[in-house]
Amino acid sequence: MASISPRESMEIETANAAGTTPVVFIHGLWLLPSSWTNWAELFKQAGYAPLTPDWPDDPETVEQARANPDVLAKKTLQQVADHTADVIGKLAKKPAVMGHSTGGLLAQMLAGRGLSAATVAIDPGVFRGVLPLPLSTLRASGPFLVNPRYRGRAITLTFDQFQYGWTNALDEDEAKRLYDTYHVAGSGIALAQMASANPSVTEIKKMPNRGHSLTIDHGWREVAQTALDFVKRFVPAKPS
Repeated sequence: MASISPRESMEIETANAAGTTPVVFIHGLWLLPSSWTNWAELFKQAGYAPLTPDWPDDPETVEQARANPDVLAKKTLQQVADHTADVIGKLAKKPAVMGHSTGGLLAQMLAGRGLSAATVAIDPGVFRGVLPLPLSTLRASGPFLVNPRYRGRAITLTFDQFQYGWTNALDEDEAKRLYDTYHVAGSGIALAQMASANPSVTEIKKMPNRGHSLTIDHGWREVAQTALDFVKRFVPAKPS
């Protein structure tokens, strides 16, 4: 298991010292913890203690990740879930946990372990029981799924793939800005694990006319506020 980084340790210490409810944000494939920066600030202003754990061996910056993409290969869902569980285990209070894309699936996995006080899965990766993959998923990821050699690789999306799978609800200028700002390689084995998988839902909130980039694009605040309102209903920022 990857060790907890100095950045993660600082977030844990800050959350425990604050005495408020922690909120753990889990990123998905092709992003880094920095993709949650705006969300973390919003939740902090609302009185919560945000944490943005790494996937094991995540580089600190997008630039570093692009310079050494192979470090992002061969990360399994189990490894990421176990590392995040290790971070949660060092918190003084049970956190709310939320994730986007693959991170949404990981949030559900952690909820299944009893580690979350409230769980938000945003456009999550598929889980066991979802048999047919959506056509959009097949088009965006199909070339990587049919070739077993990609399982051990770090996969970088082309801009066209990113635009189709992530930013199809945005204009090209914003799509290019998000691709240049946030996109990094992702683990091929984690992608394959989701596709070959065969949690219970309490509420579903639809965000009309939004694409997969909804946590990082110009409309992120509406999505974040919706998630914040949900968490407030079940877990107050300052437990009594």
